[in-house]
Amino acid sequence: MSDFIVRELKNINGEEELAQIGFDSSYSSLATEKLKLKLIKVYSLTPAQANILKQTAISTGADCMTHREVITGKVEKSDAIIAATVSELKKIAQKLVFQPFSLRNLAEKLLTVCENASRKKTKVIGILNITDNSFSDGGKYLDINSAKKHLIEMIKEGADGIDIGAESTKPYSSPVSAELQLERILPVLKFIANENITIPISIDTRSAKVAEEVLKLGNYIINDVSGFDYDKSMPEVIAKYNATVIIQHSQGTPENMQNNPGYNNVIEDIYLELNKKIELANSLGIENIIIDPGIGFGKTKNNNLEILNRIEEFFTLKCPIMVGISRKSFIGEYDNEIKDIYTLALNSRLIEKQVDYIRVHNVKIHKEFINNFEK
Repeated sequence: MSDFIVRELKNINGEEELAQIGFDSSYSSLATEKLKLKLIKVYSLTPAQANILKQTAISTGADCMTHREVITGKVEKSDAIIAATVSELKKIAQKLVFQPFSLRNLAEKLLTVCENASRKKTKVIGILNITDNSFSDGGKYLDINSAKKHLIEMIKEGADGIDIGAESTKPYSSPVSAELQLERILPVLKFIANENITIPISIDTRSAKVAEEVLKLGNYIINDVSGFDYDKSMPEVIAKYNATVIIQHSQGTPENMQNNPGYNNVIEDIYLELNKKIELANSLGIENIIIDPGIGFGKTKNNNLEILNRIEEFFTLKCPIMVGISRKSFIGEYDNEIKDIYTLALNSRLIEKQVDYIRVHNVKIHKEFINNFEK
């Protein structure tokens, strides 16, 4: 009697695996959809919606878990978790189109999850801190000549964009006035204009006044690490100039964000908060949005690692994603050279998952890695 060999398949190329067993190639693209299991969480369904969704999922061969009291109607709302292949998820969506209670809208959302949009190669954004107290290089580029030199150096190393900040937002730092930020930023922007530098430039500021003065000068991106929480006028300024904005998640302010940060569910809490900020931006006509889960901004080391491990869950927000790990304290207390190696090790996982942007101090090693990774 022969023994059987069994192997669980994970993170596979479905078409390659099917070809290897001799599956009919003319059906492989459809069959591949049956190899991709997705777990989808749907929020705040009424009992009627939840019951219909559950029965619809079961009818396709998928499964759907809801609150135990949904069937009795004793709860007003229930979340649901659907476990389905891409093929089953499409069938669920097709059936929901004909159901009542606004489930047609849910069908459209489920179909967007099924979209197999090809993501592009990760872009590297170089950090230019023109501050006196940044955690990694405070004071090093405060002088305008040093700032110019470092800017050109990062561009030569292949930076796909530059993020310029004149206010440190490291833990326990204090705010910097808009006037001082502008005093530091404007000479650099003048240099960029005079040199006809055309790569994307973002300005790391929480101040709507700084953002407005910068946007008067040109098509710059605003990187608000507070996610509109620090200055409530920021969304209106972004909308006024039809600018691109990076909305970052932050719990608290730099002065207090690392004082025992806590979450009910770190990924869910960040996801829902970012979704709320995206909806606010969209309501004002802001369409060009990049999101950042905010590594180190009101997070423990374990929180940061969980975000990195589950970064793909943020893809369903349908916005490009930026992640900033570079030299942050959760990596450990080392000199910058060692921190850059650890940064690259963590960023390599984001590059593999094709996260849109990584924000780094050391452009050179990241560009070299990406160029080699893509060969």
